[in-house]
Amino acid sequence: MTSVPLPYRVTAVRPEAADTVSVALAPAGAAVLAPFAPGQFAMVYAFGVGEIPVSVSRIDRHELTHTVRSVGAVSAALCALRPGDLVGLRGPFGTGWDLGRARGRDVLVVAGGIGLAPLRPLLDAVLAAPHAYGRLNLLVGARSAEDLLYARQLRAWASAHGPLNCAVTVDRPSPGWPGRVGVVTALLDDARFTPANTTAYVCGPEVMIRATARALRAVDVPADRIRVSLERNMRCATGTCGHCQLGGVLLCRDGAVIGWDRAGSLLSVREL
Repeated sequence: MTSVPLPYRVTAVRPEAADTVSVALAPAGAAVLAPFAPGQFAMVYAFGVGEIPVSVSRIDRHELTHTVRSVGAVSAALCALRPGDLVGLRGPFGTGWDLGRARGRDVLVVAGGIGLAPLRPLLDAVLAAPHAYGRLNLLVGARSAEDLLYARQLRAWASAHGPLNCAVTVDRPSPGWPGRVGVVTALLDDARFTPANTTAYVCGPEVMIRATARALRAVDVPADRIRVSLERNMRCATGTCGHCQLGGVLLCRDGAVIGWDRAGSLLSVREL
């Protein structure tokens, strides 16, 4: 892990939605020393603007891809990058998805909106070694078809006859939308998994995380086998500033990925 931003050069930019892009980065000099694991994040610095935490959305040796939605000054600057531009990068930070918990078990991945981005490296890792796991399900929800990330890859996953059972739903269908309509938890009825032998990975808006975790607990998926990502209010990434504190947890240091056995009580306290 590095605490000093290292220069990374933009090698490719891919639009994902009207306000979202994927930016591929390669080291312009020295690379960060530690490899990134699925679920970890980097602090990405837009020169002259500032830095924000962004989960890695693809890991390819030293090249990293980050999927960014424009919601503020720094993210807007990152979304405006072009191939050849430079950014600063430090990391990796945070806990990963911990795929070791899933070996030999069914894997259930549930994503809401841009929450699919930090889950994609996990899917890449499982699909690279499918025999190490049981049945694999990917359930994706978005506001509309236009908001879906990685639309081409989702179509390929949904139409393939491989190890991945992929289902997609949207809240607001556009004319001609051929798929499901409704909340992502409704897709659980069609997923193929044995609750007692399942590890679930969930990322998206907090309301979606709560609903999904409660639905999984209702069918007896063990709470410690439901891994959720609570990415909020991170600034320093080192547990120093306290902006990401949730109860006794500093999410940049102790998370952002934690088990529902711990996250459930923390989010319940926050609701009071």
